[in-house]
Amino acid sequence: MSDDVELLIAGGGLTGLLLGVACAGAGLTVAIVDRQDPAALLADDFDGRSSAIGYGSHKVLDAIGLWPDIAPDAEPILEIRVADGNSPLFLHYDHRELGTGAPLGYIVENRILRRSLADRVRSIPNLLFLAPLAVGSVSTSVFGATAALSDGRQMQARLVAAADGRESPLRRAAGIQTVEWRYPQTGIVTTVRHPRPHNGIAVEHFMRAGPFAILPMTENRSSIVWTERRELAPRLVALSDAAFVAELAARFGDFLGPVEPLGPRWTYPLTLLLAERYVATRLALVGEAAHTIHPIAGQGLNLGIRDVAALAELVIDARRLGLDIGNETVLLRYQQWRRFDALALVAVTDGLNRLFSNSLAPVQLARDVGLAAVNRLPPLKRLLMRDAMGIAGDLPRLVRGERL
Repeated sequence: MSDDVELLIAGGGLTGLLLGVACAGAGLTVAIVDRQDPAALLADDFDGRSSAIGYGSHKVLDAIGLWPDIAPDAEPILEIRVADGNSPLFLHYDHRELGTGAPLGYIVENRILRRSLADRVRSIPNLLFLAPLAVGSVSTSVFGATAALSDGRQMQARLVAAADGRESPLRRAAGIQTVEWRYPQTGIVTTVRHPRPHNGIAVEHFMRAGPFAILPMTENRSSIVWTERRELAPRLVALSDAAFVAELAARFGDFLGPVEPLGPRWTYPLTLLLAERYVATRLALVGEAAHTIHPIAGQGLNLGIRDVAALAELVIDARRLGLDIGNETVLLRYQQWRRFDALALVAVTDGLNRLFSNSLAPVQLARDVGLAAVNRLPPLKRLLMRDAMGIAGDLPRLVRGERL
């Protein structure tokens, strides 16, 4: 069988682009196929979200040479303050407690990440980007995979990576079952400007409807990730500017001065999804095709970046040894490496959301005491900080900052 490419990636979102850049940058021939018009993906108004990039994810971006382009627009997270409503008890993370000088992470606008990735894609000669196109079906054999594209052509590869989102057609076609449900909550995302500096401090308040996060951005701006009841969120977003600012200020507080919303407001349904398997014959699930978690800890993209780092390492090492990159051994190793991390984060984020959305007085007292107890146990707090930074556990080389 003659390959068109070694690795075919279905989906050109952040995770798919990053996997393509990592693998092609190490010498593999790669094609990325995406349904969206590239011009629309790069428009400033395509996605109003910002992402929390953990320190480990920052090391991945740095190791593949993307961070210098991203750094001017990245705001370091120096502290995280977690409070339960108006309770005087809280949890406080400070990067100085780790003694490394490294920030806990960064807040970066998704459009900045997409722009940097798109620029790199165009600069790698062995990386083919096909859009707007779709992977209609994939047939596999012991020799390789053949993908039928929506324009009628067929493309052959050793391995197909499904980075095609939580509704992943390739996952469904492979018969991979999922555990999933939709939360009775909606995420509201917007950006605000404020007169006082945030000093790199991220704040998360747990309200009755869900978490309300204030994430530090460049230029005295903050990204708001506001979890609200599903039936109320559309009405809040549809309010007049003055009424929306009043609702926002009631939750935001005045510690940074009066807030001024910038740009539009977006809403996103909140769901949980975990694939029962991450692999099938010559197929690997990556990012939201494999797992979707609640945004309560801001770890969704970081989880996908660790998928990329693990799969890229295994594929590149196999290729350098002259092995078939789509063989069962490579795929099973990927599944074993990544599934526990995702399962643990699904359990933690779902559990935290349920715990902190509970208004029963005994439950509220218990969780407030728990926050305060963790805050007074430095060894436990440092362990939790390292985990939130994405630098705990069995780490791929890219997460350790090593090039492939």
